[in-house]
Parts: sequence; C-alpha cells; structure tokens
Amino acid sequence: MAKKIFKGRPVLSGKLEGKALVSKMPFNLTGSYFENMFAGNTESAPCTDANNPDLFKKDMKDAILCTSQCVGSTMGAGALMGVSEMGVGLKAFLFSSHIDSIAAGGLIIDDVWYDRRVITIDLLGDEFLEAVKTGDPISIAEDGTVTVG
Repeated sequence: MAKKIFKGRPVLSGKLEGKALVSKMPFNLTGSYFENMFAGNTESAPCTDANNPDLFKKDMKDAILCTSQCVGSTMGAGALMGVSEMGVGLKAFLFSSHIDSIAAGGLIIDDVWYDRRVITIDLLGDEFLEAVKTGDPISIAEDGTVTVG
C-alpha cells in the first residue's frame, strides 16, 4: 500500500502512531459508549451502537477513530470524558469534516480540566475517509498531517 498524506487542522495537537478504526457513517457518541459508562468494565470499550456495522462490538480502547463527525445527544460529550476517566477512551479522533460541537466540548474540556488529551484533527477531507481502512497504519504529526499506510 502506498502511503497517502492528508493535512488537517489540529484541534488538540499531538504526535502518535497506531492503527485506524474507521466508521464510514457519523459516530454516535452516546449510542457507542452508553453501556460502557454503566458496565464498570475498565478493560475495554466495545462499541455498543448496533446501528453502526463498521464498529459494533469492536473495542475502541486506545483507538485512532476515523469518521466524518459525531452525532447524538449532548450526553455524548460526557460519554467521551467518562470513558477517558475509566482509562478506555480513544487515543486520537480524526475527522474528515469539521469537528461537531458535542465532540469538541467533551474533548476540549477533558483536555483543559483533566489533562487527558485525545489528539484531534479535523478537516482531513472526504478523500481521507475514502482512503483509510480499519487496521491501516496511521501516523499523526503535531501540525495536523496524517499519513495512512
């Protein structure tokens, strides 16, 4: 696989390498994390959104999640912070379009108030979401450059 490079906007900058976990549909924060919030499980964070065939039952702990944006209720911001506190949150969030206000609220508050950073890059473009597949190696640079492959 040839490497593909995308330039986005760093919302919460950082440097990281890992494997992609991809949702071609918008990521439902509340639906995906609701059961994890109340299960008391601190070993993993399986996606509990049965309406998302890309992610359902896949472990999201320490993932580099690639999606277009997030959807769901305002509880989604709290869900992001909750799984982060439990130690089963994401390592990075990569958005093909603008970050939505619910994800931004949870991620930025968690970073500023609790010093728990989830590297977040948005505006990577539709081509990014078309190119990246679950399991692809991902490299994230401080300036928002994301390399796939």
